[in-house]
Amino acid sequence: MKKLSIYLGIIVALFVLLFIVNQQSEKAKEASRASKIDAPTNELSKKLYGVEAAKLKPETLAQLNDANYQNIVKPQDLKNDLNAKKDMYVYYFSTTCSHCQATTPILNPIAKEAGVELKQLNLWEYEAGWNDFKIEATPTLVYYKGGKEVQRMVGGVTHDGQPGYSPDDFKKFFEEMKKK
Repeated sequence: MKKLSIYLGIIVALFVLLFIVNQQSEKAKEASRASKIDAPTNELSKKLYGVEAAKLKPETLAQLNDANYQNIVKPQDLKNDLNAKKDMYVYYFSTTCSHCQATTPILNPIAKEAGVELKQLNLWEYEAGWNDFKIEATPTLVYYKGGKEVQRMVGGVTHDGQPGYSPDDFKKFFEEMKKK
């Protein structure tokens, strides 16, 4: 019986030791990741997301310098704008969404050509946005008038044999919403 107690004690001690080593390894990885982030990346992260770059997910960090993702809106700022009854277009996307990656470079120039400011909310970083803004899929483009949703387009451009919208569909959306 004493031998069994000793063996169980050793097994428990090994599990505790493994847990502690794992925690230390995770902390070291995080510190290493944070130390590899340069000052310009950190400044851009603060400007776009309001946080240090080390707090962003790796996929978002990789997208920070992409010209197509420079009009990021934070959820609280979006809520404030909606409560202030502002008219706006919001593009809900995820950095890991292949449909978003295909749509964004097509949609942004169309929005610029239409004279539309297109705010972008990254649901990969701001996961509560799915529920807060009733988003069911990415990408989703929503037009708000007076802080209230008027219309939305769910889905991206047609690509890789996947159904979707044409660039003309997005142009029509902007044109029609400008009339409302």
